[in-house]
Amino acid sequence: QVQLIESGGGLVQAGGSLRLSCAASGRTFSSYAMGWFRQAPGKEREFVAAINRNGGNTYYADSVKGRFTISRDNAKNAVYLQMNSLKPEDTAVYYCAVNRAQYYSGSDLRSDANYDYWGQGTQVTVSS
Repeated sequence: QVQLIESGGGLVQAGGSLRLSCAASGRTFSSYAMGWFRQAPGKEREFVAAINRNGGNTYYADSVKGRFTISRDNAKNAVYLQMNSLKPEDTAVYYCAVNRAQYYSGSDLRSDANYDYWGQGTQVTVSS
């Protein structure tokens, strides 16, 4: 069982920045790929970004590429999402999630069906 707790959400003006954090329990955090997803009201949950076990490979949705950066600190059992140049359309609840698969592709990490544990989410609201 892995518990995930997101933090760092809030209200920000368009063009501003936020940094989301996700703290994970357990001793095997470095064995997992991690992902960030978001869900806006009335919409399906969508992929935002993912990172492999050692942080060497990252993946982004086209809508956030160049504005968001995912990173991790395995010593702290944490994954982060730095969000810059925020837009009103970035408004959503943001979730971090764990992928425990031993083998996975970049495509695998873009699907929420391939994640095993989820946090409770943190609200990000971007005003225009």
